[in-house]
Amino acid sequence: MHIKTFAVAAVGLGLVTLSACGSSPDGKGSAGSKTVTLVSHNSWAASKSVIADFEKSSGYKVKVLEDGDAGQAVNKAILTKDNPQGDVFFGVDNTLLSRALDNGLFQPYEPKDADLILPQYRVDEAKHRVTPIDTGDICVNYDKKYFADHRLTPPASFDDLIKPEYRNLLVTENAATSSPGLGFLLGTAARYGDQGWQDYWKKLKANGVKVVDGWEQAYNQEFSGSAGGRKAKGDRPLVVSYASSPPAEVIYADPRPKTAPTGVAQGTCFRQVEYAGLLSNARNTEGGKAFLDFLITKEFQDDMPLSMFVHPVREAAQVPPEFVKYGPQAKNPETLAPDRIAANRDQWVKSWTSLVLR
Repeated sequence: MHIKTFAVAAVGLGLVTLSACGSSPDGKGSAGSKTVTLVSHNSWAASKSVIADFEKSSGYKVKVLEDGDAGQAVNKAILTKDNPQGDVFFGVDNTLLSRALDNGLFQPYEPKDADLILPQYRVDEAKHRVTPIDTGDICVNYDKKYFADHRLTPPASFDDLIKPEYRNLLVTENAATSSPGLGFLLGTAARYGDQGWQDYWKKLKANGVKVVDGWEQAYNQEFSGSAGGRKAKGDRPLVVSYASSPPAEVIYADPRPKTAPTGVAQGTCFRQVEYAGLLSNARNTEGGKAFLDFLITKEFQDDMPLSMFVHPVREAAQVPPEFVKYGPQAKNPETLAPDRIAANRDQWVKSWTSLVLR
């Protein structure tokens, strides 16, 4: 998920992104080390107090290495799996999970309290190579002011986006380089099927969809409804982002508006789930196991929504009122079974690239 970047750009957070905190006696994070190293994408964030509680109770210092977008981070972790950069990897989602598992990225471990993870998010239950940590919906967001000013009803579904009244209004991310871009592609594949999604994208292209490399550029530069986009004079009132983006626009605004300046087209959502796992060949396996236990504690799960703007996966974890009011989960998101994503993802991305970018 990529809301942290938005929040930093908009205001700055009381969150911690521990680039290099703590060191091991031997400097290598060996089995006897008191440092546990987390490898993640750039959107990892947690409150300082929550990390401090883990460090105090476990005796481990936390070090975090961020490796770019989710796709980049997964690919780098696979390339370095024989000599990994750390002990735990966080941020592989359901769109890329099969790539990580097929390449032997993780070793089995079932964290304490794993039975408290909501059943709909559990995968790989025979081997326990990954643990669900959070979930969110990739959805088209719209700029409320633009649509009010133009007396135009915002789109509500995938079907709406190809209508002439929404020509040249949508910006999305490259499905080959961006996690939300890939999620949006998978949403259209789920909605229109193996045959229909390409025809849909031909119509979307003809209707003036703009494609940029990643979420940061799409949301904070091109989208007219975000705080960053307004500063950058973005001119696209529709963007592929997350259902949790509107609460972020409220929480990090000063002064806070009474209503979110952006809305979500509920009929365009694809359900994303993020996982963490103990890296194969991790030097500090015990520290890694302790950290995985920590990621599904109630303390971390309660903290996570306002740190990374995602929904928790643990039973009875707290969802902030701002999420309930401005960014509820989609009622009927598109989903795809992991094996169907595994079987088709690379070919779909290849076809999408030739269809949309050429």
